[in-house]
Amino acid sequence: MKDIIWKLLRQHISKSQLIGFAIANLIGLTIVLLAVQFYRDVRPIFNDEESFISKDYLIITRAVTGAGAMMGNNGEFSDNDISDLEQQHWCRQVGRFLNSDFAIDAQLGVGSGHAMHTQFFFEAIPDEFIDIDPNAWGFSLDKPEVPVVISRDYLSLYNFGFAATQGMPRISEGQAEMLPLEFTLSGNGKRQVMPGRIVGFSNRLNTVIVPQEFMEWANGYFGTGNEQHPQRLIVEVNSPGDVKIEQYMEDHHYEVAGDKMSSSKANYFLTVISGIVIAVGIIISLLSFFVLMLSIYLLLQKNTRKLQDLLLLGYSPNQVSRHYILLVVGLNAAVLVLAIVLMMLGRVAYMDMIHAFGISGSSVWVAILVGIVIMGAITAGNIHAIRQKVNSLWLHEK
Repeated sequence: MKDIIWKLLRQHISKSQLIGFAIANLIGLTIVLLAVQFYRDVRPIFNDEESFISKDYLIITRAVTGAGAMMGNNGEFSDNDISDLEQQHWCRQVGRFLNSDFAIDAQLGVGSGHAMHTQFFFEAIPDEFIDIDPNAWGFSLDKPEVPVVISRDYLSLYNFGFAATQGMPRISEGQAEMLPLEFTLSGNGKRQVMPGRIVGFSNRLNTVIVPQEFMEWANGYFGTGNEQHPQRLIVEVNSPGDVKIEQYMEDHHYEVAGDKMSSSKANYFLTVISGIVIAVGIIISLLSFFVLMLSIYLLLQKNTRKLQDLLLLGYSPNQVSRHYILLVVGLNAAVLVLAIVLMMLGRVAYMDMIHAFGISGSSVWVAILVGIVIMGAITAGNIHAIRQKVNSLWLHEK
């Protein structure tokens, strides 16, 4: 059986068609794998996300103008402003910054015999925007300790400004989290001292964040009781780089804190370009799939009479189609291996540029898995078509 089928294959097989399929599929698959891997490798450059803040967020404020400041415009957001934001198709949810409505004095020990005293402030955002260990976050009157997340800029100002001129020791982030911290809260005729603890640092939030449940309790206990409207909002969006978001901000005279919009637009365009490249690669792979199917159909068509004779002699459709399937599987496997090799070589070529940004790159296994899935789907389609064609010959003879 093996010799008969092999002779049939060797007589009518078109090597040029199979080579054309292999080259086209190799090009398409290599493009897909490189695009997927490149996207994964460079995305951390554009995604400087805080580990404890949910991704895809923007912090917005009202633009401060000279005329507005002279007229007493305090830049607050009204309920209508927030409702309008929530109705935008790109908005997932809106969180309000809650400000402290009482006096705060902070004392931080920074070394033997050294302590810093300063007036302080707190802000809070809803807990759903915080991604931090629950054991390190939250507040309870049974154990009144205040966890805080502070801006990394504050630590830099201390190390390179205050400490450098006052002869005080510089401290690292790890050391700062272990330093004794104490807050004196006062207002509404009341005063209370509470221990604090730094649990994280932020590049994006230029403020001091505390748990919302603590802020609500403290404002109620020490505060004036006056109604507060937020002056800053945190907005979780579907795609931060969407140009409609930027247009909305400009139309409403809102400002986005930091460089989030710029990095988000770069990330958005990276996603779009990568998607286009991947789509081109998939189209090339699909075209190569049809090239191979055409080759197989022509091969089967040329051997129709001989295959019918084999089926009449008692060979099953599976026995007749087995060697065609082995040919396809072997060819697709070779293309997959070569595409992975070319992807790895291409990755080596651009990784020097990635390392210059301090990024080590991502694992290649996701790209390899994508290649396996694509080639698995193409191979499954080839096998199904071969079996369907051979079965049609068998049913015709019956």
